[in-house]
Amino acid sequence: MSTDPLLQPFKLKHLTLRNRLMVTSHEPAYPEDGMPKGRYRAYHVERAKGGIALTMTAGSAAVSLDSPPVFNNILAYKDEVVKWMKELTDACHEHGAAVMIQLTHLGRRTRWDKADWLPVVAPTNIREPAHRAVPKVIEDWDIERITKDFADAAERMKAAGVDGVEFESFGHLLSQFWSPMSNQLDNEYGGSLENRVRFSLGVLEAVRKRVGPEFILGIRYCAEEMSAQGYDLKDGIAISNMLKGSGLIDFLNVTRGHIETDPGLTDNIPVMGMKSAPHLEAAGEVRAATKFPVFHATRIQDVATARYAIASGKVDMVGMTRAHLADPHIMRKILEGREGDIRPCTGANYCLDRIYQGAMAVCIHNPSTGREETMPHDIEKAAIRKKLVIVGAGPGGLEAARVGAERGHDVTVIEAAAKAGGQILLTAQSPMRTEMLAIAEWRLAQCEARGVKFQYNTWADADSVQALNPDIVIVATGGLPHTGSLTVGADLVVTSWDILSGDVKPGSNVLIYDEAGDYSALQAAEIIAQSGAKLEIMTRDRSFSPEVMAMSLTPHMRALQKHDVRFTVTYLLEKVRREGNQLVATIGSDYGGIEKEQIHDQIVVNYGTLANDELYYALKPHSSNLGAVDHKQLVTGRPQTLIKNPDGHFQLFRIGDAVASRNTHAAIYDALRLVRYV
Repeated sequence: MSTDPLLQPFKLKHLTLRNRLMVTSHEPAYPEDGMPKGRYRAYHVERAKGGIALTMTAGSAAVSLDSPPVFNNILAYKDEVVKWMKELTDACHEHGAAVMIQLTHLGRRTRWDKADWLPVVAPTNIREPAHRAVPKVIEDWDIERITKDFADAAERMKAAGVDGVEFESFGHLLSQFWSPMSNQLDNEYGGSLENRVRFSLGVLEAVRKRVGPEFILGIRYCAEEMSAQGYDLKDGIAISNMLKGSGLIDFLNVTRGHIETDPGLTDNIPVMGMKSAPHLEAAGEVRAATKFPVFHATRIQDVATARYAIASGKVDMVGMTRAHLADPHIMRKILEGREGDIRPCTGANYCLDRIYQGAMAVCIHNPSTGREETMPHDIEKAAIRKKLVIVGAGPGGLEAARVGAERGHDVTVIEAAAKAGGQILLTAQSPMRTEMLAIAEWRLAQCEARGVKFQYNTWADADSVQALNPDIVIVATGGLPHTGSLTVGADLVVTSWDILSGDVKPGSNVLIYDEAGDYSALQAAEIIAQSGAKLEIMTRDRSFSPEVMAMSLTPHMRALQKHDVRFTVTYLLEKVRREGNQLVATIGSDYGGIEKEQIHDQIVVNYGTLANDELYYALKPHSSNLGAVDHKQLVTGRPQTLIKNPDGHFQLFRIGDAVASRNTHAAIYDALRLVRYV
């Protein structure tokens, strides 16, 4: 029997979990009509197949009509949810994984203009900054009906055959009662800590009566709010002991923080460049104080940390939730002695940031996540071995090489630089984003293990590529920065890439004009601000850095605001001229009626990239498909069969920024869905 702490079973009441690794409740926003249908089921089944002990669904499922999800969540208040949850649960059980679901009432953490346009309720009439709804103060009849809604939803889940229910407290209605920041009641539900926890205990009691003594119940909550206005760890441990002492629950799922603002949410669920496992010690303190089963997950992205969490006795079950978006087969690889093959979670947070903008969660560098029905994680061998030549060793080119090698093809990668990585090497210059290197490093290791040949410091032209006699050529040469729509003075500005690479040093009075809205402008801004320069960041958009999204923006804003950087939205850089040793920027607006000038000694622009496509067009006449892609075949997972030039000697494709300025996920997805069928 293995001595690995992660491989030890854990008994929770009547349920034996096969190991200590779990996926905690989270909402990837895959439901259809509020139901966990095919896409949702396939996502969780893949993680069950990967060996996880417990997969928790729904972060969180709504129990009441006046708790409308702000993004695509499961609707646990509908009877039809039983059918879909039963199909998901049964399918996961077939692969040996237990299944739980998280239930919640959002309280003020939603909007009144969603779903049925019902008023938002909370123990306060102060709006939550993140979702902006002004709640009505909750009444006695609200408490009565919501308590019943929780019990009804839990009964539905028991009927669906799930192994247990977890209640979401932190930031949602239950903990809105707990927190002095959001409880202004002067009745039996306000004031003292015992009063503030009363509503939660009433909900748990109603649920326990409905589901019986054997059904597993737990709660996810903050042990401390990490705010001067909130409750501290002492109160959090007191709450923990109240929950345990009630005899109504079977486990505690512990985190820390408050989530009513973007910075608060980011501290609760840290992103790239922030501390790993920041709440593990607090979870350990709760376990020591309560001597009760404790679950925990927060930025535990590597197996070593997860193993420590169990071995040290800090927790009983450890969650690697975002890590399982990156690689659903973590436990399988542990069991097979292949930990080095685990695809790393970089903390880029592309998954969570997307759902908070109303999109589905996808992993920045695993395009199969959320697409399990059409894009399996395991790559099948090709029937015929072919020769692939890939030009460019950025994330897209490396993915094409990795997948081609998995298919059994003869793969050669030509790279003009001295090492692989492409634009990732540039973005990783910033300490806050060095973890992005793992995207390239993992692929490079996978390629080298499968015999991919690399030619570095090599400039590829049409003749040298054709001399390799390829069957397929993939141009992954990326993009180059450009100066956008400037009609006058384009030669006077520098790009964000110039600053990031160190080719250009910061000035002393700098304007960054950003139309791409991505990380490049932020990273250049940090370098400039840290140099002591006066800095203004300007965009024609009505929001700042829209491609970065809320949680990932937080650490960058903290860094920039410390240096008193000025942020200006809805203004347009129209032209630049030189006056002596200064630059004069003419500023306008898409809204009209504005023309002003301001003086700087350096103007940095960020317009994204233009496709580096010279090689593609040189090769195009010699290819059998003339570079054309059958989009229907591409999106439905079929081989590319277009022949437009019968005299062509190879198929030609381009991917990533060599097509158009997009992002890392797009480049990798281009590569995967193209090469897995060649």
